[in-house]
Amino acid sequence: MTVHKAKNRPRQNRPKRRFNQQLITEIIGGEEYSYYRLGEYLVAAPGVCGGRPTIRGRRLDARHILASIRAGEPGPRVAEDLGIPLAAVEEVIRLADVYDYEQSYA
Repeated sequence: MTVHKAKNRPRQNRPKRRFNQQLITEIIGGEEYSYYRLGEYLVAAPGVCGGRPTIRGRRLDARHILASIRAGEPGPRVAEDLGIPLAAVEEVIRLADVYDYEQSYA
């Protein structure tokens, strides 16, 4: 795993909360994958879903997971349907008040 410092961003594009601004690079599925860690499961990866928060190593946009929960789907069902740990779904719910899932962080 390689860690890089983030480039300075214009003030208007910065997230409402500062996060670990180190770009982490690792090999997932035989391919290089770079991301900024927002939580244990939640990341912002350059070039993935427009840099919006997603589940690490997956193209699962946090907005869609949260929309399923808000539509009344139980967390365990969402996790099972998407093939992710329940803890990842719970983290998306918990961090929804911290990060704007419509904004790019990468």
